[in-house]
Amino acid sequence: MINEFVDYLKQYRIVVALRGIEPDKVVATAKALYDGGIRMLEITFNQSSATALTDTPAAIRAVGECLGKKMLVGAGTVVSVAQAEAAVSAGAKYLLAPNFDPSVVKAAKRLGVASIPGALTPSEIAAAWKGGATMVKLFPVGNFGPAYVKAVTAPLSHIPLLGMGGINEQNLMEYLNLPSMVGVGVGSNIVKVSLIQAGDYSGITKLAKNYTRQLFRL
Repeated sequence: MINEFVDYLKQYRIVVALRGIEPDKVVATAKALYDGGIRMLEITFNQSSATALTDTPAAIRAVGECLGKKMLVGAGTVVSVAQAEAAVSAGAKYLLAPNFDPSVVKAAKRLGVASIPGALTPSEIAAAWKGGATMVKLFPVGNFGPAYVKAVTAPLSHIPLLGMGGINEQNLMEYLNLPSMVGVGVGSNIVKVSLIQAGDYSGITKLAKNYTRQLFRL
């Protein structure tokens, strides 16, 4: 499953993160994203929710049952071993986090899935990679810009990165054209809560296409 994640990301380049979406709207949102060309979905844990350990796995399982192998689904904001285990048990194929926690990375390896911990500085990036990360999530990349990425990755060009935080349809290709940037993650710039609440899933599809059409012919 680790190689599957890497292969998918190299091919499709974009992971869309679902955060704060009501459980009964997750599957419809996933379908809308799929219609817009998205093939990788991250369903995040809400750390402030008392039911996060059951809600997120349930959403992962529901999307998997509906879309199967059409969409490679992972879990986001995975900050504990318990969350890692629950997500993988539900069908998550990769685990993303905002930070580097060695215990979560080790759990992902034990569970046979890809681990993408978050880091920002050269020391953090190198530590995450040395600690066994499949790839490192450079976060929040948009707050620092492509020039920062170029400077940081010049001596760390061997470490593959997933850029996340502040990626939009205007700067998408600027980041994807950086040598170390295997892919990017996009959240609320595609997954507009207002559209979902209004039941405007075609609007979500349209937003997704603004990104994917820059990479593929749809």
